[in-house]
Amino acid sequence: MKTGLKITAFAAALAGAFGTAYGVGQTFDPVVAERPPAHEERHPSGAGESEHGGTAAAQAPGGLQISEGGYTLDLDTPAVTAGERAELLRFTVRDADGRAVDEYRREHDKELHLIVASRDLVTYRHLHPERAPDGTWSTPVDLPRAGGYRVFADFTPDRPGAENLTLGADLAASGPYSPRELPRPSATARVDGYDVKLTGALTPGRAGELRLTVSRDGKPVTDLQPYLGAYGHLVALRAGDLAYLHVHPEGEPGDGTTRPGPHVSFTATAPSGGSYRLFLDFKHDGVVRTAAFTVEAGKATPEKPASTSPGHTESPGHSDGHGH
Repeated sequence: MKTGLKITAFAAALAGAFGTAYGVGQTFDPVVAERPPAHEERHPSGAGESEHGGTAAAQAPGGLQISEGGYTLDLDTPAVTAGERAELLRFTVRDADGRAVDEYRREHDKELHLIVASRDLVTYRHLHPERAPDGTWSTPVDLPRAGGYRVFADFTPDRPGAENLTLGADLAASGPYSPRELPRPSATARVDGYDVKLTGALTPGRAGELRLTVSRDGKPVTDLQPYLGAYGHLVALRAGDLAYLHVHPEGEPGDGTTRPGPHVSFTATAPSGGSYRLFLDFKHDGVVRTAAFTVEAGKATPEKPASTSPGHTESPGHSDGHGH
């Protein structure tokens, strides 16, 4: 479904200047549980995932539409200035009658998860905006480079029959623009002295396990801390259109079987072949860090890290916004 955005002439000019868009997908894996959790959240707007890791028909990925299921992402801030830390991103989720949605189901400790990614997938932000009584969401956003970005709102309205949705809208950051190449595929990523290794494969149209192993100074990290109700949070974006896969981990803290590292496992299905960029958020020593990977769906991922530092994302990769 398509719904028009409120776009100023300035934003339209910016969009025309930014040129070709780049996109990617990703996958990560939190701690492996010996059995599937009793409750597993399904994201119908993402790629098809099987509750038991079996084959699942790929569904339309999320984030490609601004409207779906009777809900619309109304982005009040279609353009920001690159490098401005004081910029405030504002948006509203509206129902079929145009009313602001003001009741949401809390999922993974939040009513709504907001992802902002550059079209070349070098810059990634996982934000937690604050909702005002009138239903308007807002959060500070710091985008270091000019160019085209995609905003993803992942939420479930607290209304009868409502399902989880991921809606997407375009965002422009003004300033001199120079796109970067997608980092080469690699099964390892390094961030802030931590090494994260990816095993498993992202397979088009078929569910499979992705396992991430976290270590520091050559030693496995066995005391990961819960973040958003899990030991890892994974977002995957497909190159070209930034189709959004929000994959949840197997198991959860306190379920009696899931250990706090060093392994974290996910079940994921790629909607198609091609390149994907994976962003894994994990928490240790009170700090949330983001490890990034490039993978090719349907192909083996090289073990050796690429010389272009595939695990690098421009800092920070996450933010609590207003502390919501």
